[in-house]
Amino acid sequence: MAKLKKAFFCQNCGAQASKWIGKCPSCNEWNTYVEEIIQKEESGKLRSNRNQKSKAIAVQDVENRKEIRYRTPDNELNRVLGGGLVPGSLQLFGGEPGIGKSTLLLQLALKWKGIKVLYISGEESEQQIKMRAERIGIENTQCFLLAETNIQNILQHLEQAEADVVVIDSIQTLHSSLIESSAGSISQIRECSGQLMRFAKETDTPVFLIGHINKEGSIAGPKVLEHMVDVVLQFEGDRNHMYRLLRSAKNRFGPTNEIGIYEMLGTGLREVENPSEILISNRDEQLSGSAIASSMEGMRPMLIEIQSLVSSAAYGTPQRSATGFDLRRLNMLLAVLEKRCGFRLSAKDVFLNIAGGIRVEDPAIDLAVVAAVLSSAEDISITSKACFSAEVGLSGEIRPVNKIEQRILEAQKLGFDKIYISKYNLKGLTVKNFNIEIVAVSKIEEVFNQLFG
Repeated sequence: MAKLKKAFFCQNCGAQASKWIGKCPSCNEWNTYVEEIIQKEESGKLRSNRNQKSKAIAVQDVENRKEIRYRTPDNELNRVLGGGLVPGSLQLFGGEPGIGKSTLLLQLALKWKGIKVLYISGEESEQQIKMRAERIGIENTQCFLLAETNIQNILQHLEQAEADVVVIDSIQTLHSSLIESSAGSISQIRECSGQLMRFAKETDTPVFLIGHINKEGSIAGPKVLEHMVDVVLQFEGDRNHMYRLLRSAKNRFGPTNEIGIYEMLGTGLREVENPSEILISNRDEQLSGSAIASSMEGMRPMLIEIQSLVSSAAYGTPQRSATGFDLRRLNMLLAVLEKRCGFRLSAKDVFLNIAGGIRVEDPAIDLAVVAAVLSSAEDISITSKACFSAEVGLSGEIRPVNKIEQRILEAQKLGFDKIYISKYNLKGLTVKNFNIEIVAVSKIEEVFNQLFG
């Protein structure tokens, strides 16, 4: 038996040290080092799986191989992954407890007909998973369940099962007998992830890893875990809302600006193909403080509703609150309205909300935010048939945005009569090709005059 050794690991970045350190030299965080008992493998086993020596090759001499992707039955997941699942890829799937991570991947395993999926759970028994599977609906008879936490036993089952896709729920519950520390520790997560990564690359088997998150919202464990995997997916949402967002924080095989939208139902997660219709509330009367923005998430255009409330400050310091929108950007837009346009908002409380419980980072919704704030401040409603798509600069100018044609077409498809854009977006744009009135503006004052006279 190998000699036991003690080491200290940083809980934030996974750096290793021989003694305790107050400040981590790698990530500069304080009091993150914890002691773990480790047991190293014998040196003779380190290179046992290498049958031949590596050889350097010139870039131009590398053979081009046709890209192969597995199209899953989940179109939203395909979009986020960049077109499908790449063989041998390692996907890390994170999200808050109860948000639907296990449900989404179990649903994928049960709906993927003709594909042998091995679902390995370290948190639930086979009977508990079966209860959820019956609620979702079993369509794939090649879905197998395994309740196991020992990585050595799991690898043996993987070699015997010869599954096409593997799901691990979750990586924090696995442990290796070669390491004496408890499951979920830095060394255990790093060792188990490394062995699963080697299995995925050597067998060309896609592997999904479900990961817990810490109180800051990032995936628990060493930061090196996110560097090891090929794809990092974040499942977001509010428990008070039925909609869930799937974002890609890292993707070696596709873009990272695509999102997938789901609706949580009793029978599982339903794909939302047209998010514009659900993100715009249906109301019979016109209310002030509401504006519609034409936004882009990756290659998908969607219309979202911006809600604002401006009222007199009841206390000495005005409140600024934003849900689903960057608070610092809201403060910047309010300062632009105050300085450049003369609107007195310094003594007002301003509350902003993105309807539907989603978070948007597209700067093209700036103009809709400004219109909603001005509408609430003046207590004058904006017509429900108008939408906005432009960025606001620090001097109060209306700046152009990219992919303006897709934004206009989305507004036209949903029956809007008018869209406000930057006049600098008119270059190269054929206005007569659209059946919607395009209003080009260059200053916030022009927007105010157009909306409120």
